[in-house]
Amino acid sequence: MKARKILTQGIVQGVGFRPYVYRLASDLNLKGHVRNLGNVVEIIVEGKNTNEFIERLPKELPPIAKIDSMDVSDIEIGGHATFEIIESDDSYSGVSVIPPDIAICDKCLEEIRNPQDRRYKYPFNACTDCGPRFTVIESVPYDRIRTSMEDFPLCDDCLAEYRQPLDRRYHGEAICCSDCGPQMAFYEGLNKIDTDNPIRLGAQKLKEGNILAIKGIGGTHLVVDAYNDDAVKELRKRLNRPNQAFAVMSKDLKSVQNYAQMTEREIETITSNKRPIVILKKNDSYPFPESLSPGLHNIGVMLPYSPMHYLLFDESDIDTYVMTSANTPGEPMMIRNEDIINGVNDYSLVHNRRILNRCDDSVIRFRNNALSFIRRSRGYTPEPYTINYDVNDRNVLALGPELDVTFSIAKDNIVYPSQHIGNTNKPKTLAFLKEAIENMEKITKIDDFDIIACDMHPHFFTTKLAYELGEKYGAEVMPVQHHHAHSVALANDHSLEEMIVIAADGVGYGSDKTSWGGEILYTNINTFERMAHLQSQLMPGGDMATRYPARMLASILNDEDLIKDYSKYFKYGDVEIKNLFKQLDANINVGHTTSTGRVLDSMAVALEVAHERTYEGECSMKLESCAYYSTKELEIPYVIENNQLNTTEILKEVVRLYQSGENKADVANAGQKAIAEGLAEMAIQAADKKNIQDIGATGGVFYNEAITVSLKNRIKNEGYNFIEHTNTCAGDGSVSLGQAIIAKKV
Repeated sequence: MKARKILTQGIVQGVGFRPYVYRLASDLNLKGHVRNLGNVVEIIVEGKNTNEFIERLPKELPPIAKIDSMDVSDIEIGGHATFEIIESDDSYSGVSVIPPDIAICDKCLEEIRNPQDRRYKYPFNACTDCGPRFTVIESVPYDRIRTSMEDFPLCDDCLAEYRQPLDRRYHGEAICCSDCGPQMAFYEGLNKIDTDNPIRLGAQKLKEGNILAIKGIGGTHLVVDAYNDDAVKELRKRLNRPNQAFAVMSKDLKSVQNYAQMTEREIETITSNKRPIVILKKNDSYPFPESLSPGLHNIGVMLPYSPMHYLLFDESDIDTYVMTSANTPGEPMMIRNEDIINGVNDYSLVHNRRILNRCDDSVIRFRNNALSFIRRSRGYTPEPYTINYDVNDRNVLALGPELDVTFSIAKDNIVYPSQHIGNTNKPKTLAFLKEAIENMEKITKIDDFDIIACDMHPHFFTTKLAYELGEKYGAEVMPVQHHHAHSVALANDHSLEEMIVIAADGVGYGSDKTSWGGEILYTNINTFERMAHLQSQLMPGGDMATRYPARMLASILNDEDLIKDYSKYFKYGDVEIKNLFKQLDANINVGHTTSTGRVLDSMAVALEVAHERTYEGECSMKLESCAYYSTKELEIPYVIENNQLNTTEILKEVVRLYQSGENKADVANAGQKAIAEGLAEMAIQAADKKNIQDIGATGGVFYNEAITVSLKNRIKNEGYNFIEHTNTCAGDGSVSLGQAIIAKKV
């Protein structure tokens, strides 16, 4: 007879792992115990079949569980009489992590729809295979007393399930029922409405065209009937979101197919237990008002992922609702009931379970059937990344940039990414960032840092926070160039030691203290070299040229007579144009930028597709949607001189073609292609100089499918390997990951 001690790390808490171990040990007639040790699960097994246990353990895991490592050692026989799950201890600090929140499983869904089941129509049904995890945990080990479910002691029936080893709710920390678990309530303004079915009442109010706030798993959605133009417009007015597309939630896959195109990979993703928002192309039968996704050829779609979502659809004949985050632009989602009922909504559907970790919906887009994370959050956070390089022994906290921020915590060769935080130039979001860091420290048991990594931009709030935290922890502060961090996150996806990277986005603080965003970089992970870039252009008024890209177009064209054709996009018409050129001549309050985003925004103005940015990426996104409908191939030549792509000549040709009568969709397509192929050509030239075969693409511009495909085709046709993000964000959501890897790299 043998006795073995096994320490397992990975996603082994909150996923039914200990009950699984119990059942496997019982099946093999083994004695011993299993328990949580902080971030690690310890297994002691005694008996004849320990070898078979070790062989089967990683092969028959529960749906959500994942073993990253197993440390097996022989120990003295302890004489255990049975096999049992024993009380947790926090004496061991490993690299395991709490799993993300998972969509309701089929068995739990069946129960809430079965009139004979005791959990019929109960909106918080969960088991070890599904339900909230990250959003309800306070610290590890993962036990009910360390979650917001502590507020709801189990009733006798639930406790019996919790203690029954063969039940799927055995040691399921989020389980509950209507007798012992959270309850929902309905409010009209600040007044609580007495009703025996708050969800049915909510569905009724939505049918009447009202705005309903629904507190969910990790935050709150504002909800309206997606078919109701007046309701959608009223929601826009109250949120001050005049143009930004709203995401929708549809009842089922059949409903989605009525208005959107879907590939097999998109179907697989939208129906997965992670349930992200997936950006889908509208089809010819698209029935929703233009106000839902104005000026775009696509729409963000998700399927129900919580019991309350399914119950809402069950109580209504509406098959698609707008589901947008309940927050003012740039600020975090509301999670407290008092804030929700005081919101812009007419009615509120809330509950009394505390949300400990906000977690916004994840957003994914497929470009030419390649997956791209726009936001990696609910369903994925805090599942860690592995650093695929030799690392130092220092603990790192990386704070990201300023917009679309995530932070990352790195220990050994593991990086724990945070949920989506948002725009930290808003005080409430910066406070959310600080709170989320504290929460992640508790969950990972990493609360001492040697390096605080941040962006190089000296005025970012995250940069200032880095120096504050450096003082707190006695840690070195390491500024990292924005596009270098982008590049390293991409390289780590593919375990590449060096590569040429095309970094194209809106803005990133450059080593020369100007605004970069159209860069060809060489990186060997530790360092980078700027090899080429877009032509540097002047930005009159700095950020004013970002919000009102007609100012940027005027600067790029540098032709006062030509820009007068666009005088309607200037508040004061020709007078403003004259003053703008005087400003450029005098070089007063004028920045410099190589940003691809600013060029694409200017192209949108030149084609009269968009003229003001009311949300991040608006003009470029509308340009892409315009180009999507192109039916004719036009060609715009590009010029590269002194390792710079001449964007002025490209914009002038865009204006010339449009004013000569060419269809704007065709011109938009040609303009995007010229930028893409110019970037590709500069990257190929850099690869030749460095004798490198791998050329990657990173930055928010590469959410644009047409630009990505054009660039990819050019690079591959020339015999190079095209590298794109696979499990990380092309945009700023993975900058903190890149920062952390650079700080950890030996």
